Amino acid sequence: MNIVLYQPQIPPNTGNIARTCACTGAALHLIKPLGFSTNEKTLRRAGLDYWHLLDVYYYDSLLELIEKYSDYNFYFATKFAKQFYTEVEYSQNDFLVFGNETAGLPAKIRETYQEYNIRIPMLAEARALNLANAVSIVLYEALRQLQFVDLS
Repeated sequence: MNIVLYQPQIPPNTGNIARTCACTGAALHLIKPLGFSTNEKTLRRAGLDYWHLLDVYYYDSLLELIEKYSDYNFYFATKFAKQFYTEVEYSQNDFLVFGNETAGLPAKIRETYQEYNIRIPMLAEARALNLANAVSIVLYEALRQLQFVDLS
């Protein structure tokens, strides 16, 4: 599986997501600009001590990533989607895309890929789940569907 963070801003969230990716074998794709530095000292301070256990890729734009992997499925997590994340039949190399902590995914991305938007159900009056929690919820559903291949 592949986790994509669109312009993440909060280092501890990315750190938690990196740890989840390291524990599940998922690759982490980061779309710039990032709200933090990825130099070694900054990563250690932010608790990103799992960085060496995972594959991390950087892109200047989401379009660059999508063009590079145009033969793969991309799913975009947004509270504006009609389809629940559990209604998708995931494949092993799918890309799960998440917006940043303050703005989510831009409307243009949501509209362009509307049929691939997914959401996590929650109370209408709740603004949003923590980004790291949202990634874990969707990633583990995809892994469950794939019968936790290569995980013990």
